[in-house]
Amino acid sequence: MMARSLALLALAGSLVACGGAATTDGPAGAPAEAGWTDLFDGATLDGWHGYARADAPAAWSVEDGLLTYTPGTDDGGDLVAPGTFADFELEVEWWIATCGNSGIFYRGEEAAALAPIYRTSLESQILDDTCHPDGAYPSHRAGGLYDLYTPEVDGPAEGGVWHTTRIVADGDRITHALDGRTVVEAVQGSADWDARVAVSKFRNADAFPGYGTRRSGLIGLQDHGDTLRVRRVRVRTL
Repeated sequence: MMARSLALLALAGSLVACGGAATTDGPAGAPAEAGWTDLFDGATLDGWHGYARADAPAAWSVEDGLLTYTPGTDDGGDLVAPGTFADFELEVEWWIATCGNSGIFYRGEEAAALAPIYRTSLESQILDDTCHPDGAYPSHRAGGLYDLYTPEVDGPAEGGVWHTTRIVADGDRITHALDGRTVVEAVQGSADWDARVAVSKFRNADAFPGYGTRRSGLIGLQDHGDTLRVRRVRVRTL
């Protein structure tokens, strides 16, 4: 009996020790999740650069641990994360100014001849749906696949508060989630996809070469002239 009690005490101690050894990841202090890579380190713009340029535009900086776009400078432009990605899951925690507009780009191609970034990149919209003019267009609302798929949401996303976008691009399957809810599901290259591209702003093949056909590419953030703050950008390959 004594031996059994000692064994149980040892097991309990072992479980407590294991629980106390858990590591944390990110600002929320949640348990680390295997396979995730932070593209923003919370302190620098290391690895980030302007689209089709080597350095980061002056409009982008790190302020109080947040990746920040500040309007009003003469050196702006879209910002590109380090690396290229094919099949991935991406998480971005963002804050947009009241009545502001921005976006998260992915599966785009980077070349001076293809600038600006939106000519080839898919975009998950960042928007204050309540007062930005784009809120009047369903496929331009926050979380949507810009100008292609309208987000299925309970209500408008507001500026001045934090939101989380999750994008999954797995082969031809595209999913967007906003604040924990799946809002877009699409199949890249399907008949439905091609029909939507054909009536979108991207229908002109000369202006938007190969739009919506790329299965890998950059990840980036949009300069749309409104203050944007980002506290997490992380990705894992699938």
